[in-house]
Amino acid sequence: MPPNYQQKRWSLADLYPSEQSAQMEASLSELEERVLRFETFRDRLAPTIRLETFLEILAELEQIARLTHRLGAFAELRYSEDTQDQTILAFKGRLDNLMAEISNRTLFFSLWWKELPDSAAERLQEGAGDATYHLEQMRKLRPHTLSEPEEKVINLKDVTGTEALRTLYSTLTNRYVFRLEVEGQVRELTRGELMVFVRSPDPGLRAAAYQSQYQVYREDGAILGLIYSALVRDWRNENLGLRKFRSPLAVRNLANDLPDPVVETLLEVCRRNAPLFQRFFALKARWLQMPRLRRYDLYAPVASAEKRYDFAAGIRQVMESLDSFEPRLADLAERVLEADHLDSEVRPGKRAGAFCAPVEPKLIPWVQANYQGRVEDVATLAHELGHAIHSELASGHSMFTFHPSLPLAETASTFAEMLLVDRLLAQEKDEAVRRDLLFRQVDDAYATIGRQAYFSLFEKEAHELIPQGASVEELCQRYLENLQDQFGDSLDLAPEFRWEWVSIPHLYEVPFYVYAYAFGQLLVFSLYRRYQAQGKEFIPDYLEILSAGGSASPDHILSKAGIHIQEAAFWQGGFDAIRDRIVQLEGLPLPPAR
Repeated sequence: MPPNYQQKRWSLADLYPSEQSAQMEASLSELEERVLRFETFRDRLAPTIRLETFLEILAELEQIARLTHRLGAFAELRYSEDTQDQTILAFKGRLDNLMAEISNRTLFFSLWWKELPDSAAERLQEGAGDATYHLEQMRKLRPHTLSEPEEKVINLKDVTGTEALRTLYSTLTNRYVFRLEVEGQVRELTRGELMVFVRSPDPGLRAAAYQSQYQVYREDGAILGLIYSALVRDWRNENLGLRKFRSPLAVRNLANDLPDPVVETLLEVCRRNAPLFQRFFALKARWLQMPRLRRYDLYAPVASAEKRYDFAAGIRQVMESLDSFEPRLADLAERVLEADHLDSEVRPGKRAGAFCAPVEPKLIPWVQANYQGRVEDVATLAHELGHAIHSELASGHSMFTFHPSLPLAETASTFAEMLLVDRLLAQEKDEAVRRDLLFRQVDDAYATIGRQAYFSLFEKEAHELIPQGASVEELCQRYLENLQDQFGDSLDLAPEFRWEWVSIPHLYEVPFYVYAYAFGQLLVFSLYRRYQAQGKEFIPDYLEILSAGGSASPDHILSKAGIHIQEAAFWQGGFDAIRDRIVQLEGLPLPPAR
């Protein structure tokens, strides 16, 4: 049983006491010394280099990576604590410049490695141990790599270009205040606080919450849209114009080590299954006794009961669901709290949403949440602590290979959520709450699969339209058409949702990131069905997937577990699992007419 943990801000002391600390200066000095030493290796690089020398170079490069990740993580985590703090913004800007300089000074090694003859590369890879997959991935970038002067210019350009634009977007949107009238009183809310009300039993409050959100985003919509357009043009100019990638999406696919046809198949299967979610929305309308849902009602509860969990109770639910599956996972999750690496408070200026930040293999990850006591907040804790577990299980790998690739990064997090929901369903006696939990499962499946897949489909179109001169208004119109395709005639779509795309940080921060959510959720449905069929016999295979981290391709890691991601039937199997849940809900007696 975990202790009675309190909701609070995290501690970054395991990184640095502050940006002005002696430890920070010591790391900066060590980084400079290591880079100077690394630069002396340039003249020793040759196809005939001795394996021992090559491994020495790799070891030094790993230490440089460890320091840059540690410094960069501190700046990002401090910024997430308070996106309006001018001191940390200045420090972050200074560090961004330094990281670009370090990248340029060490660039010669990756360029040499990519151009090495195959025979020489194969000889060195055979003795590279855990770094082998990282080295293989670098060589896959060979057709898209530029000359050293060109690569240096791009690194410097990104500091005052794309990175500056992303920081501007984050700083603007995280200072937003949303006004909402609740019980006769106008309240000023953060985005996280506002989003509580989109799940309110009150249909008027649900609508007002969305209207407040998009009114604020619409006021800055032209600016936010221009920021996005600049990022898209930069992505295309660099990756298609200079690096000669086949398509904007192919850039992310190579980074994820997924063949283009696998991702295209995934997105097409998601598109074909849009009617399945439309069927669910029609069912939900009957439960809410509405002729048809409005987009405002997508996450409406079907029961009037609103279960609340204080922070300690929420943590206990997460830990007990993990413990019942495999006690080791609960122990790993609890380490995050014991180390004070969880920031669960809701504060003005704090970054919205939730994330997990693994820094280096031997450090316990940091987790951010904005906990407000709802069932979905408990699920968010399970999700982000699942990410932390994934990183801790992969901590035996090097800096180069402990991070899972994006397609596998959602495996442990989504699986942990499913364990939690099953536990809540098993212990809940109130039929209204149980029914709401079942509906939430499909709500969440839509949000993680259908919604994210359609974000990716919009991104594909936006990355084609913007270079052709599409205006922000034209992008809004195309996004509205994307929503109409997604929802069909299953609900009424209010015009303000045309601004939803400018409120999605992932579209700005990591282009084409979001299909990884659909990949991960559908994968987990498959894994969870196997767990239900096999019981405890399933656990070793599951732990092996997580422990692999990023030491092999997603296809290799999953094929060892009998999962074949090239086949459309595999992805359809995930949707079949969702259909089973919808059929279960359709079998429940409808409430009496009001």
